[in-house]
Amino acid sequence: MVRLLMLCVFVAMFGYISASTEVCTNSLLPGAKGDQGEIGEVGDQGKLGKNGPPGLPGLAGETGFKGEVGHTGKMGRIGDEGDKGDTGLDGPFGFKGKPGTTCDCGRYRKVVGQLDVSVGKLRKAVKFVKNVILGLRETEERYYLLVKESKRFREASLNCKLRGGTLAMPKTSNTNRLMADYVSQAGLTRVYIGVQAQSKDNDGTSSYGYADSSPLQGFAAWSQEQELFPTTNSSCVELLSTGTWGHVECETTMFFLCEFPKSRRRGGGRGTPASTSSRA
Repeated sequence: MVRLLMLCVFVAMFGYISASTEVCTNSLLPGAKGDQGEIGEVGDQGKLGKNGPPGLPGLAGETGFKGEVGHTGKMGRIGDEGDKGDTGLDGPFGFKGKPGTTCDCGRYRKVVGQLDVSVGKLRKAVKFVKNVILGLRETEERYYLLVKESKRFREASLNCKLRGGTLAMPKTSNTNRLMADYVSQAGLTRVYIGVQAQSKDNDGTSSYGYADSSPLQGFAAWSQEQELFPTTNSSCVELLSTGTWGHVECETTMFFLCEFPKSRRRGGGRGTPASTSSRA
């Protein structure tokens, strides 16, 4: 009985092993190619790749159409005055005028003659008032007034401005001589004029200019000593009765000369200095 049972077990095991070998042998062999499957759905967009190298320059495009006119820009600065042009050709002669009317001008000539005499007297009176009473000196363009009030340079400059002028600026030899004679005839030896140090050069000496900020150009009346040995610590200038200029400290008090342009009009008349209590 036991032997029969063991035989059955052996047979069963042998059958299992034989079946297992057949299964393994069949699974290792490739099967037949199947039919093509259906196309799948479109997948999601992938990530952007790296930038490729730049391509070659393309051909130049065609010229575009002309654009519209832009807005008007701001006006530029006024240019320098140009050179005087050549004289133009003479124009044609005008038409002959109508004949004038006959006039008895004898009595009018007499009136005109009397007016000329009156005007001549008036001019002499005005000149007497300006030169003697007010103590003025004048050129074709300016009046000059000697103010006998001792003031520092800054105070003198302000005083001239309050009178309607500036400190006198001798820009030519003739004007400088007129001012020097004015000082000498007044019995003085020196006065302030409108010349002052503007800046210092690299060597420590000062560059001088006029009271209207214009530089000294073409004329200066420094004494020989002042020109050879310029003072570096004196910023203001005095006019001596000899006609030469000298350096002076601006805190020094002395009389001064003012100038007034004739072109300025005050109350309808010519530009004359404001009234003053000082007399030359």
